[in-house]
Amino acid sequence: MDTVLRAFAVYAMLLLMTRISGRRTLSDVTVFDFVLVLLIADTAQSAMVGPDGSFTNAVVLIATLILINVVLSLAKFQARWLDLMIDGAPTVLMRDGVLLDAAMRRARITMDDILQSARMQHGLSNLTEISGAVLETSGTISIIPKRGDDGTA
Repeated sequence: MDTVLRAFAVYAMLLLMTRISGRRTLSDVTVFDFVLVLLIADTAQSAMVGPDGSFTNAVVLIATLILINVVLSLAKFQARWLDLMIDGAPTVLMRDGVLLDAAMRRARITMDDILQSARMQHGLSNLTEISGAVLETSGTISIIPKRGDDGTA
């Protein structure tokens, strides 16, 4: 039972810390981010396993983590407030061609991040070609290109 409680506590703590760190953390992983994830994983593993490193304990731990994840995903599906609390809502970063500085600062997104997404998604290289940009709950930035007079992007 100690393993189950440890797993739940570490899962909740990691979920909270990841949520606090922001969605940008979930986006493109840099070498720095990768190293951080490895260190967090190792630290979390030690906290969950405790003094019992047996195979049985590992199986109980894995099953507990999967069960917590399934239950939480079902709960998020049933309760919109829980989904918003855990995953948040998309953040508009640019509207009608105007960058929203306050939203960008809160999300720790730069103009270069928006331009990179514009290049990758639509081959756009200039802010004047972008109508809107949204930081999705997944951490990716969706770009909405401006429409031409003929209705094309």
